[in-house]
Amino acid sequence: MLTLLNILQLLLYIGLLALIGQGFLYLLSGQGRDSNMFYQLFQILNKPWVWLARRISPSRVADHQVPFVAFFVMGVTYLAVTLAKIEHCVDVAMQGCR
Repeated sequence: MLTLLNILQLLLYIGLLALIGQGFLYLLSGQGRDSNMFYQLFQILNKPWVWLARRISPSRVADHQVPFVAFFVMGVTYLAVTLAKIEHCVDVAMQGCR
């Protein structure tokens, strides 16, 4: 159980950092962001998360707002997984959690 929670937490952490990186490059690159190699890499990394956010968000949410939805959904999920990991570690008296 702990391994599954660790893997899920790591995947969410990587996705959150990639979304933050894409957001910073969005602000710094300006109009040339579509030709920026690192921005394109972040878009590829974030594609599953943004797709999932588009699927769960209502149709009234504009396409340029979907990455924000993905970030907040992933942030809440990351907190939930972290709390589940803490609860699991307390239940097993910290065996294997160090």
